[in-house]
Amino acid sequence: MGIGYYILLGAIALVSFIVSNRLQSKFNHYSKVHLRNGMSGAEIAQQMLNDNGIYDVKVISTPGRLTDHYNPADKTVNLSEAVYNQRNAAAAAVAAHEVGHAVQHATAYSMLQFRSKMVPVVSISSRLSGILIIGGLLLGAASNIGFGYYIAILGLAMMAIATLFSFITLPVEYDASNRALKWLKQNNMLTSQEYSGAEDSLKWAARTYVVAALGALANLLYFAFLVFGRRD
Repeated sequence: MGIGYYILLGAIALVSFIVSNRLQSKFNHYSKVHLRNGMSGAEIAQQMLNDNGIYDVKVISTPGRLTDHYNPADKTVNLSEAVYNQRNAAAAAVAAHEVGHAVQHATAYSMLQFRSKMVPVVSISSRLSGILIIGGLLLGAASNIGFGYYIAILGLAMMAIATLFSFITLPVEYDASNRALKWLKQNNMLTSQEYSGAEDSLKWAARTYVVAALGALANLLYFAFLVFGRRD
């Protein structure tokens, strides 16, 4: 399984590279499709919030590129500088997507609530899981006792939580994109060409999460093989 794992990991890394580059290419392309309505990403976001009856969420600018996110803790839609200021199909797609998360929060979307509750646990488990697994395996090999094995099992459980988090992220992201596209279409915010660009942008963005989840699963299976294989 060792060689097979590295082949799988290499394949996932290659796909991740391709998807990431394709996403960058798509956003660069659709950043040149200027909106006929002349609205900026910030204005799109604010309009979508208003149309959904959400008045306690602020739209703010954040430094960087593709750093856009919704923060449920302080109820802010954080848009990267390019998205916040620019008036193109890519900016409209990202802005509406992030507001989609705000709408999820406002409507108590179950998967978002579950994901939010997991964040504190995942922040710890993702840091400690690898250390515990490797440490447990080394301890078990050195002492030939079961104590190291159980430490490795604890690390594996933590890694499983982080992997589960990656898969729970998928429906949350897809749902936010669906809400964004539905609103953009129903309210005639974009022309057909602009809408196609927004839809394509969000499609490729979602694929990055799929690749990340598959990579996390491959990693978990590999370490599970190490732990249980060593036990045998």
